[in-house]
Amino acid sequence: MQLSGEYEPSPTGWVREQVELYERTGGREGATLRDTGLPIIIVHTRGRSSGKVRKIPLMKVEHNGEYALVGSMGGAPKNPVWVYNLEADPDAVLIQDGPEPFQVSVRKIDGEERAQWWERAVAAFPPYAEYQERTSRVIPVYIASSR
Repeated sequence: MQLSGEYEPSPTGWVREQVELYERTGGREGATLRDTGLPIIIVHTRGRSSGKVRKIPLMKVEHNGEYALVGSMGGAPKNPVWVYNLEADPDAVLIQDGPEPFQVSVRKIDGEERAQWWERAVAAFPPYAEYQERTSRVIPVYIASSR
């Protein structure tokens, strides 16, 4: 499954290269965050302004077939751009966790549900806790569920 529209690779070199390697090998290579050994997924969205397909590697935080998408941006003071793409069209999202991407619906979570998923996210990628300490914003968490 693919999103319709022209794909625009990331301007960030390592992101562009990781997505290309992951897709070219069906996830056999490029499936971890650089040299950490920690697993990632590729998230496909459509740019809210450009309409172009965007692909980003995110940490794999999966539980019972659902995925948490954590908008940490390393603890920066603002959300990553992909957060706004998700919010603009939460049904135009694909997840690739292996050879083929699949369609998901995405929703933002808060309260107790966010707290539970945040614990899972920090367990999967401990730097998230530090990222939250670096910023005054509450790092957004979205749940992606298969359709």
